Amino acid sequence: MEKRKLGRSGLEVSALGLGCMGMSSAYGPAGDKKEMLALIRGAVERGLTFFDTAEAYGPFANEILVGEALAPFKNKVVIATKFGFDIDPVTGQRRAGVNSRPEHIKAAAEASLKRLGVDAIDLLYQHRVDPTVPIEEVAGAVKMLIEEGKVRHFGMSEAGANTIRRAHKVQPLTAVQSEYSLWWRKPEEEILPTLEELGIGFVPFSPLGAGFLTGTIDANTSFGGTDFRGMVPRFAPEALKANMALVDLLREVAARKGASAAQIALAWLLAKKAWIAPIPGTTKLHRLVENLGALEVALGAEEIREMEEAASKIPLAGDRLPEAALKMTGL
Repeated sequence: MEKRKLGRSGLEVSALGLGCMGMSSAYGPAGDKKEMLALIRGAVERGLTFFDTAEAYGPFANEILVGEALAPFKNKVVIATKFGFDIDPVTGQRRAGVNSRPEHIKAAAEASLKRLGVDAIDLLYQHRVDPTVPIEEVAGAVKMLIEEGKVRHFGMSEAGANTIRRAHKVQPLTAVQSEYSLWWRKPEEEILPTLEELGIGFVPFSPLGAGFLTGTIDANTSFGGTDFRGMVPRFAPEALKANMALVDLLREVAARKGASAAQIALAWLLAKKAWIAPIPGTTKLHRLVENLGALEVALGAEEIREMEEAASKIPLAGDRLPEAALKMTGL
């Protein structure tokens, strides 16, 4: 398995990680526990060392699942988790809004340590920026956790470039996690140049566009009541119909390369920068194996240029998140 270092931090992870959110929430009912445990352990057996979870996934259920699955592999894998939403620590009820007050960060980290069953959190992200708490205070709180040996690396998710810079001055960031794919390229404008300058790694989530770039979704696809995509504008039928042109482009390249659309989408990301480590999520072993096949797909500079030029001419429809969720991002 190819390994990558996240920026100048020295944290080494598998070139592809595994996003675990969908095993417990967001895409419908939680997966069968035995099957999800087997999937995560199967990922380790195939060389993956980078696993992404969060207290908000469930809430709490995903951290417990990941902790149990990876218990046999302590100190052999990197587990990333997140704090930052306002969640009742007793009931697990998620309240409206975010919470990155220093005392909340400390309590959330302590709880995550117990659920994950680890002595230190490898990579702790702020899940979303809290506009009521100066980012310097957030970074300072994580710095204390690092000094106490409870956290090893600091990260942020969906933060803007200026916020990243301010946090980095207090506690150097190892990674920033944001959505990035051929379907959503805005991070190229400010985020990627900032990360390259500061020596911070980048971890794209939804690198397959929440399943869309795999080619398994079309305008006739319906989403269940607990599948968040049913509330996302770009997954509305008319938007899907318009956006299929991007999937057609991936399929064209895939046909030439003897690969799948998903593999081309991931190979494009992997080719962008050596410090990018995408975290596609899945609940199916055969999809995991397919995703890993992207590591065998080589895209040359001219092929990438042609793909990007063609993609830039496709008018994409629909926002990537509901309006309320968009307001919580810094992009």
